[in-house]
Amino acid sequence: MPQHHLRPAGLPPVNGYSHVVAFGGRMAAVSGQLPLDASGELVGQDDPREQTRQVFENLSTALTAVGAGVRDIVKLTIYLTDLADLEAFRLVRDEYISREHPPASSLVRVGGLVHPGARIEIDALAMIPG
Repeated sequence: MPQHHLRPAGLPPVNGYSHVVAFGGRMAAVSGQLPLDASGELVGQDDPREQTRQVFENLSTALTAVGAGVRDIVKLTIYLTDLADLEAFRLVRDEYISREHPPASSLVRVGGLVHPGARIEIDALAMIPG
């Protein structure tokens, strides 16, 4: 039976989705995370590094709620509104993700995201240790 975690402490409000769902005993799917803080405010208005860092912090918070962490991610899907932000994304990503054992990844350039000031969104699949 899936375990739906609508809003783990520290993540922004939701509207019709769970931030993270654990399933199959050892898998977790994390909804697309935006650069929003716990109150739903945009972080890093025009700073792609700060936005990316907030997104990875949100991924970490969601995964912690199901007993996993960012090093347990097996698949990332990254949505960027501007490919000029790719280098900033990569620099911050490498602070969180193992360079020796990186997850599978897809990158998509999009025309916009649900929050008009967001430059990046990331969703993830992770293995729950144990």
